[in-house]
Amino acid sequence: MNKGLYVTGTDTGIGKTLASCALLHALRGQGLRAVGMKPVASGCTWLDGEWKNDDALALSRAAAVNVAYADINPFALEHPLAPELAARDAGTEVTLLPILDAHARLAAQADAVVVEGVGGWAAPLSASLMQADLVRALQLPVVLVVGLRLGCLNHALLSAHAIQADGVILAGWIASHVDPAMERVEDNILMLQDRLPAPCWGVLPHAQHPDPVQLASLLRIAV
Repeated sequence: MNKGLYVTGTDTGIGKTLASCALLHALRGQGLRAVGMKPVASGCTWLDGEWKNDDALALSRAAAVNVAYADINPFALEHPLAPELAARDAGTEVTLLPILDAHARLAAQADAVVVEGVGGWAAPLSASLMQADLVRALQLPVVLVVGLRLGCLNHALLSAHAIQADGVILAGWIASHVDPAMERVEDNILMLQDRLPAPCWGVLPHAQHPDPVQLASLLRIAV
């Protein structure tokens, strides 16, 4: 692991940030200086003279080194909307170069950068920039977080197909138990293991107050 990972999900609200933080702690457990990055974040609060996002702050707390918030989250957008709409409200546009520059600064201070995407894989960053464009520019393998709930088989298989069709590497996937009422969870995980074209890196159980440090021990990073 000398570059990092890009974390995407089968949808929004399925545990990408928790999985990303757990990955950071797992990498740190391997003796690596790992930092997190949330290039684009919608839904921010004005803190200490700048817009800051809860997910980006969680990644910052899980990192092995202290880095500038602006590098962790170069596009911090106030309104909790699709990035294209939130950027329009802010009078800006999400573009590739500021993200690549921020990532380069992070990579210079770390052994691995865990980059968390927005929503699901096909969620656009702007009218002219898809997440696949960013991943190809960063040359990172992708980890897919699968939210365990009804419909996850369809969402996971469609996401995996799209990731590979976009010409990037799907290195693995992490199951995130987001629906405690889901039935036949183990059967669904087995079906996902049989059908997804990448290994399962671990299963994050449902918890009211999950601890990414503890969850890190459940992950097996296969890169």
